[in-house]
Amino acid sequence: MTRVLAMSKLGLLCNKPPWGAMVAVDLKAGKILWRSTVGTTEDLAPLGLAFHWGTPLVNGVAITAGGLVFTGAMDAYLRAYDAKSGEELWQGRLPVPGVANPMTYLWKGEQYVAIAAGGHSEAGTSIGDSVIAFRLARASEGPSLWSRTIDRPGGRFAGGAIAAFVVVALIVIALWRWRRRKRATVVVV
Repeated sequence: MTRVLAMSKLGLLCNKPPWGAMVAVDLKAGKILWRSTVGTTEDLAPLGLAFHWGTPLVNGVAITAGGLVFTGAMDAYLRAYDAKSGEELWQGRLPVPGVANPMTYLWKGEQYVAIAAGGHSEAGTSIGDSVIAFRLARASEGPSLWSRTIDRPGGRFAGGAIAAFVVVALIVIALWRWRRRKRATVVVV
């Protein structure tokens, strides 16, 4: 038996999005409390474009007593959601997709969440063999500039585009100065 995901030539799933969602259900009332799309196309699509269409979820979740829900996805992020509203609160970049069940533990009075980042060979993601742990933020801590900009879905694409723009702008300025200097030299002679 062979299992594979049906993918387009662009490396995206063939059915229409969303491709992965986490759903909270009230079992007594029999109704859906909230639904959140989980994952982006960043690690699947060309150029690393991060459309918030979700990714297939083949892993479980970890729920903390403090009301956080942690889950991985096929786009190499571990995410935290609010258990009451389903709002995404945080994501941490992984070296490869964390297609595994996250876990949480206490160490020296601080809470950590860990996940095995191994990828998924049948889904065509990158493969690795890491176990990554994140410490939950202390009351006085906020996210770093790196995690708010570059280490977010689409951040590497935006950072690369900005870097390319700066390089092109510097080349244009250098050529303009060189040409201007060359004209000044020709006029003086």
